[in-house]
Amino acid sequence: MATEHKIETPRSVEDRLKTLYKLQLIHSDIRRIRAIRGELPQEVKDLADTVKGLNARVERFQSEINDLGARRVDEQNKIENKKLLIERYRQQLDNVRNNHEFDNLTKEIEYESLEIQLAEKNIGDIERQIDNLKLEIKNTEEAIADQTHILDEKKADLDNLVSETRSDEENLLAKAKKLEPEIDERTLTAFKRIRDKAHNGLGVVIVDRDACGGCFNRIPPQKQIEIKTRKKLIVCEYCGRIMIDPELAADVQEELNKEK
Repeated sequence: MATEHKIETPRSVEDRLKTLYKLQLIHSDIRRIRAIRGELPQEVKDLADTVKGLNARVERFQSEINDLGARRVDEQNKIENKKLLIERYRQQLDNVRNNHEFDNLTKEIEYESLEIQLAEKNIGDIERQIDNLKLEIKNTEEAIADQTHILDEKKADLDNLVSETRSDEENLLAKAKKLEPEIDERTLTAFKRIRDKAHNGLGVVIVDRDACGGCFNRIPPQKQIEIKTRKKLIVCEYCGRIMIDPELAADVQEELNKEK
C-alpha cells in the first residue's frame, strides 16, 4: 500500500502578515518587560559602584591616618632625642672652661629647643589632619550606610520584579518560538534583521494616517492600496519596515486577546 504524502499548501501573504504582526506584538511585550526590568539593574549597578567607591575612600583616609600616625611617632621620638641632647648639653655647662664653650653649648640648647617647638607644632598639625580625616571617615561611613540601605531596597525590588516577570517573559518567548516555523525562513530572517536595526524594536508597523507607523513618512496612494490587498509584503522605502493595514492589525490583536 503506497504511503500517502500530505502536500502542504503554501501560506497566503495575508496569513504570513498576520503571523508576522502577531510575532511583532509578542516581541514588543517582551521588550516592554525587559525595559521595565532594565532600569533597575543599572540603578543597582550604579549604587553598588557608589558604595564601592565610598569604601575605597574610607580605606584611603585610613591609610592617610596611618601615615600621619607614623609621622607623629617620628616627631615624638625627635622630641625625646632633642630633650636628651639638651640634658647632655646642660650637664656639660657645669664643666665649661671658657666663655666660648659656654656660648656654643647655650646656642645648641637654644637650637634643640627650637627643634622641639617645631616638632610640637608639626604634631599639632598632624593631629588636626587626623581629626579632619576621622570626620571625613565618619561622614563617608554615614553615606555608605545610606547608600547601602537604598541598594538593598533596589536589589529586593529587582529580585521581586525578575521573579514576577520571568514567567511572563518565558511564556512570551515560548509563543514566539512556536510561531516562527509558520513563517518562511527568508521572510523571518528579514523581519528579525529589520527589528534588530530599529531603535524601538518594530519590524512590522501599521499604516497610520497615510504614513508609515515606523518613520512617519507619507505612503503614496498606490502603495497603500497594495498594502490593503495583502497580496505581497510591502516594505517602507524609507525605513525598511514591513507595513500592514489597520484592519489586519485589529484582527491579529483580537486573536491574541482571545488566546490570553
